[in-house]
Amino acid sequence: MCKLCKARAGATRREFLKGTLAAGAGAMTGGGLLASANGSPSVATRSDEARSEMPAHSGEAGRRVLIRGGHVLSMDDSVGDFAHGDVLIEGSRIVAVGAELEADDAEVIDARGRIVMPGFIDTHHHLFETALRSFLADGIMFDDGTPEGSPNYMDHILGKLTPVYRPKDVYINVLFGSLSQLDAGVTTVMDTSQIHHSPEHSDAALEGLRDSVRRSVFGYFEGQGEHSRYPQDASRLREQYFASGDGLSADGLMTMVMGGEIYLPDHEAAWALARELELPLAYHVVGSLGMAETFDELAASGQLAENHILIHMTGMSDMAWQAVRDAGAHVSLAVPIEMTMRHGTPPLMKTSELGILPSLSSDVECTMTADFFTQMRSTLTLQRMFVNELALQGEEERPALLTSREVIRYATMGGAKGLRLEQRVGSLTPGKEADILLLDAEAINVAPLNNVPGAVVTLMERSNVETVLVGGRIRKWRGQLLGADLPRLRDELTASRDYLFEAAGVDRRLFD
Repeated sequence: MCKLCKARAGATRREFLKGTLAAGAGAMTGGGLLASANGSPSVATRSDEARSEMPAHSGEAGRRVLIRGGHVLSMDDSVGDFAHGDVLIEGSRIVAVGAELEADDAEVIDARGRIVMPGFIDTHHHLFETALRSFLADGIMFDDGTPEGSPNYMDHILGKLTPVYRPKDVYINVLFGSLSQLDAGVTTVMDTSQIHHSPEHSDAALEGLRDSVRRSVFGYFEGQGEHSRYPQDASRLREQYFASGDGLSADGLMTMVMGGEIYLPDHEAAWALARELELPLAYHVVGSLGMAETFDELAASGQLAENHILIHMTGMSDMAWQAVRDAGAHVSLAVPIEMTMRHGTPPLMKTSELGILPSLSSDVECTMTADFFTQMRSTLTLQRMFVNELALQGEEERPALLTSREVIRYATMGGAKGLRLEQRVGSLTPGKEADILLLDAEAINVAPLNNVPGAVVTLMERSNVETVLVGGRIRKWRGQLLGADLPRLRDELTASRDYLFEAAGVDRRLFD
């Protein structure tokens, strides 16, 4: 039995946390004027006051919104980029991208001094662990007998804390983590949900995703304990939550992926169910956990497929990588986590060498932040370190250096293709859903702007995410997340944290 198989146990009964979202999306907080030394408003504030007010009823059918005068980074070669461009939205979709668009009937968002680009897409995030943030900042994945082996992810997160989750813990963790990522510009996530101790736990996870009002892919992975109905409950979940056209949820924001971990002895049942339900299949592939031989067998026997999402792919053989490329399977990288938790070396050189477009993912917030500026910078600097070292050694046969634009492609279109959403999101393309970011390029950490992709990847952080739209609907406006009572939700998350650590008998070790 592989190491990960030993960390499975526990179950609880259903409870739902209700009434967590503030009524309506219009509860914006007004800010006071920033005063200069003589008491008059500063130049920066006068500029802000001149900006347009928030369009009403954004995202609704027939409503038109024009994002005007921004630095438009479309991530679509056929559309191009615009130093000063506009994006026209009707309802939930983009209808035009260009310079000086005419739309007299549209409400206007003044995007001067803002970078306008597609939302980020996270293809692998264990959202149920939000209450465990920073607990395992210095930990590794499993106890490998070295001095760094405790605490570790398998023993403490999976073995002790995960089994005590109640459905209401699942709900608040998923909801709060989703809202936090939305605030940071991550408009789409695949929730790699390994918390299905009962059908009630599964329902709670889906309700948390739904109530966050962002685009989500529900990854139905395993649970623990006698009440778990994985994998067979996938049929109920598919019918109950994703019965509309193209496997979408009723609100059009959620789809479903089947989890089929190859370290589980009965993973064949999950794989068969994925085929029966016509769902993409996702699973972790980590060499340091003893999965290389199993994955080689799957690759050699032709079982890889185009709709497989392979998470990490550390420590795999050349034969396996060739099979991945030939099958057209997708590779999801969690570069900061792979580097810090001893998964193995992130396979950026392999994806570069083979011409594979990967996606980026945040993985676990118990160890690392889930914002995508961290993901992109880590990816860019690591790949360039590898290639630069080859250049210094005189190697002529080496991959090209990764560029800022390319790593943004990983974070947008790479994720869209991996989750099979490339016809909906990932670029500012007419006809696609309007999942759009406005990033402040006049902020103190960015100005003056000299290169748009470079500024996004090498200078920006979540504080630069000024406005976020999902399906044309404004979810964050001028730095303020809309429609969520964050103090109340934070209290609920803290109460969940307190319960989880007490029930698991784990010391949080606040300063250790």
